Amino acid sequence: MRWDRFFEDLQDQFDAEWEAERAILDTEGERLRLAKVGLRERLVELGRGDPAARTEVSFELRDDSTVTGRVSAVGADWVGVESAGRTGIIPVGSIAAIGLDHADMLRSARPGPDGRASLTERMTLGFVLRDLVRRRVPVTVLTAHGRALTGTIDRAGADHLDLALHDPGSPRRAEAVRGHRLVPFAAVAWVRVDAVERL
Repeated sequence: MRWDRFFEDLQDQFDAEWEAERAILDTEGERLRLAKVGLRERLVELGRGDPAARTEVSFELRDDSTVTGRVSAVGADWVGVESAGRTGIIPVGSIAAIGLDHADMLRSARPGPDGRASLTERMTLGFVLRDLVRRRVPVTVLTAHGRALTGTIDRAGADHLDLALHDPGSPRRAEAVRGHRLVPFAAVAWVRVDAVERL
C-alpha cells in the first residue's frame, strides 16, 4: 500500500513538472512567434473586419502631431486612415507610436492566416501618390517639421513628390498656384486628401 502511494506521488510530481515544462515551452513559443510579427502586419489586423466596427487609433507622428482615425487600408510602406470623413495617408516611417486600447493591441498581435498580400498591401507610397496625381485631388501634406503644405501633387517620383501650392479647397489652376515644392517622401509625415475620396 505504501508503494502505491509512493508511485502516485511520483506520478503527480512528474505530471506537475511536465505541465511546468510545457508552460515554459508555450511561453517561449509565443515569444518566438511575436518576434516575427512586424508593425505592418499589426496594422493590417487593425484594418480587418467591418469598417464601422473598427475602433479609432491615434497615430503619434515624428513631428509631434497626432492623427486619430480608423485604419482603412495598409500598403507596403503606408497606412490609410479615415478621420472625420476624410482620408489620410501616413508613411509607416513617420509613425512614432500608435495609441490603441488593450483589446486591439492583443488582437493585432495575432495576425490572420498567412496568405498572399492583397494588391493594396503591395502598393507603395509612390504608387498611391501617383494615383492622386492622376485624379488631380487637392491635398494637404504635413512635413516631418510640422509645416502644412496645401495644393495638388503634380508628379510623384521614386522618392519624392512635386507639389503645386494653392489655397485649400480651390482647384489647381495656373493662376491659383502660388509656388511649387519638391518634397522627399522621407520628409512627409502624412498626406490628407482634402476632397471626399476613399482609398
